Amino acid sequence: PAFRCFQREFLLGYLPALAADWLQGPLLFQLLQSRGFLRSQIAALYSCGFASNVAFGLVSGVFVDRLGRKKSCVLSSVLCSVSCLLQLSWDFLALAAGRVLAALGTSLLFSAFESWYIHEHLERHDFPAEWIPDTFSRVALWNSGLAVAAGLVAQLVAEGLALGPVAPFLVAMPFLALSGIFAGKNWDENYGKSRACGKACGEGLRGLLSDPRALLLGLAQALVETILLIFAFLWTPVLEPHGIPLGIAFSGFTAASAAGSALFRRGVTGQLQLQPL
Repeated sequence: PAFRCFQREFLLGYLPALAADWLQGPLLFQLLQSRGFLRSQIAALYSCGFASNVAFGLVSGVFVDRLGRKKSCVLSSVLCSVSCLLQLSWDFLALAAGRVLAALGTSLLFSAFESWYIHEHLERHDFPAEWIPDTFSRVALWNSGLAVAAGLVAQLVAEGLALGPVAPFLVAMPFLALSGIFAGKNWDENYGKSRACGKACGEGLRGLLSDPRALLLGLAQALVETILLIFAFLWTPVLEPHGIPLGIAFSGFTAASAAGSALFRRGVTGQLQLQPL
């Protein structure tokens, strides 16, 4: 019972942030297009976010450990909220700043929350490490459902209620506020080991170069992510001229992704006994 209570407390802080992150995806290209920007300018705005994510990803672990993981979770919600507000602007530089802040907030979202949970699970509560996968399997299940729902909600508020493509960003803000306030009030602070940024990056680089399997895995993952980012930029201009509802299409993509993950898990653990290479 104590573990379930702790697990529920983590999910109540983490899942609203994930929901807000998904809500910002379906209509981003359409929003920028509605501001009158050329496709090359939209590509530049996307690139601002991608480059910021890469740059901050190198130091996000050290940053989170030093600042504090709870504070980093709250900061993630604040940065993403400001980014959503900036989507109301028609100014290119303001929108570029919004992309950068969204990238920083997202980088913290996918590092600080899980780091906080693992430390609390093992160090403060002393629960068995074997119970950690139970929590993250629940996160994965909820995350898939939130992704599908986000596309439908985005379509509803943008088209059904005629609020335009900026509406999902405004709907995301209460979820971000809920996540930040809940974490700030109910979670305890914890910190990681204080390390120099250069030393941490050097250790990571040496780890990659010393193990060919890790290097190959990283390269394969980088190629997959590259394909997904190109797809994220291209799917809207390809589908929109055909009158396909973008929010519903987004829900279809995420539902197919969730189905693929479920089939993989069943293939690995079921009768097929498939083994990853």
